[in-house]
Amino acid sequence: MKLSDRAEEILEALWIAVEEKGHGYAERDKIRIAADDPAYEELTALAFIEVKEGRVYLRQEGKEEGRKTIRRHRLAERLMMDVLNIRGESGEDKACQFEHLLNEEVDTKVCTMLNHPDTCPHGKPIPPGECCDAARKTGDLGVVPLTEFKPGQEGEIAYIQTQDDKKMQKLMAMGVLPGNRIILTQSFPSHIFRVGFSEFAIDSAMAREIFVRR
Repeated sequence: MKLSDRAEEILEALWIAVEEKGHGYAERDKIRIAADDPAYEELTALAFIEVKEGRVYLRQEGKEEGRKTIRRHRLAERLMMDVLNIRGESGEDKACQFEHLLNEEVDTKVCTMLNHPDTCPHGKPIPPGECCDAARKTGDLGVVPLTEFKPGQEGEIAYIQTQDDKKMQKLMAMGVLPGNRIILTQSFPSHIFRVGFSEFAIDSAMAREIFVRR
């Protein structure tokens, strides 16, 4: 089942009001649900919401869907700001657009890439998924900075996280590109790694900006 973007936005607002703020309902005018709003008809037909005397209630049937919707939104915020370095109003807008493209399989991959974050960039909790529970049980954090590797370990480069264009260009010139294999050969005093047939040395600060999938 794929809800419309508008229906997902309503569920987000309701889930925050009911589950996080504990209000039990949201005022209809605050989340702008008109009687002829197609999203209203969509959500009531699925028995996700109920409207009484100007108040909108999140039914039990809609709570899990609302939880998933909030999870996708906050993961999208993390992806935009932490990985793509798109911040401010632009980052918020793009996160809102991107969340609607995430299905359960994709949000699991994004969550794993981000190391199963507990909170969004604003400090609000991200509801955990099955992948988070499995990672905690097995100790598999998925994608980690190169500084977490021990000499001899190898993995696949997931992404580079830096705001410095010169650093980004330097790493890319070394072959540090998503999808390439990387092997750490030394971690002190410098981090020495091998990509392909070439070997490079960088400091710890730069090594922390290379994220690798074990």
